Amino acid sequence: MPLDGSPADVSLTSELEAEMDRVLVVGELNVDLILSGVAAFPVLGKEILAGGAHLVMGSSSAICAAGMARLGLQVDYLGKVGTDTYGDFVTDQLRALGIGTHHVIHDRSAQTGVTVSLTYPDDRALVTYLGCSSELRLEDIDASILPGYSHLHVGSYFLQRGLQPGLGELFQRAHHAGLTVSLDMGFDPYEEWGDYSLMAVLPLVDIFLPNEVEACGIARVDDTEAALWALAPRTRLIVVKCGASGAMTLRDGHIIHSPAFRVDVKDTTGAGDSFNAGFIHAHVFQGLPLEGAMRFANACGALSTMGFGGTGAQPRLEQVHGFLEARASQI
Repeated sequence: MPLDGSPADVSLTSELEAEMDRVLVVGELNVDLILSGVAAFPVLGKEILAGGAHLVMGSSSAICAAGMARLGLQVDYLGKVGTDTYGDFVTDQLRALGIGTHHVIHDRSAQTGVTVSLTYPDDRALVTYLGCSSELRLEDIDASILPGYSHLHVGSYFLQRGLQPGLGELFQRAHHAGLTVSLDMGFDPYEEWGDYSLMAVLPLVDIFLPNEVEACGIARVDDTEAALWALAPRTRLIVVKCGASGAMTLRDGHIIHSPAFRVDVKDTTGAGDSFNAGFIHAHVFQGLPLEGAMRFANACGALSTMGFGGTGAQPRLEQVHGFLEARASQI
């Protein structure tokens, strides 16, 4: 599908379009235990109370996959879980969300990962046990499945330490099979922000989707616009997510900024992943130009924050269109 904003070939049959609109997501899998209504950050030796507790499917990559499926794309997932209760919960949740799980690997040697999320009105704090998330490797991915898809999305680069050495090879195989590629970073818990191996991977990425913290960390600068200027020449397209400030990209030497939408926020978990899903849907599969795709993605991110968990309030396509029509005056 076009990445330059040109319209798709309208002569394609709906059956062929459905066959082409297939996405493979390769990423981590874990559960999220979300504690909401927390008044302050925990202090050692003391106890605080939460207003609510929610056990949901976690993982940045899985939330993005769910967002794309919700928008109507055919999505399959490739990742690892343990042969445990959380692993069963995650795979059941993926299926319930319409995501194919036949490529999910059940590993008897490791546990499924867990993230505890303390949520506040404008942000969240996370504590993660990686479990299987860091165990996926290139040799676990059968390259023969790639021609069955048109787009490959990889998320949580910094958590997928087992996959990192083989990521460049995976992207090369994907391009050889005719797929476009997107990459989301996730926060680096070691705050090292990558090395030469990451710089070698970026030129193979069609859509690079860091948030402002990640972009600044990778570029070794303190300013988001400076990070954008530094990273843009290293990849084909970079879109930086800026939370409540929206998103920005660089085109023809000019920064394009797309403001966020104001909504009644309940939980920001996965908002950036829903943005990713919206941008991939709009730009890769619908062929929208950058400004339209970023606005569509901002709407997806905003709507996702109106419920608890990364997938609880992710919008369907008609909801996004209705939201954008109602906000048509907000440019």
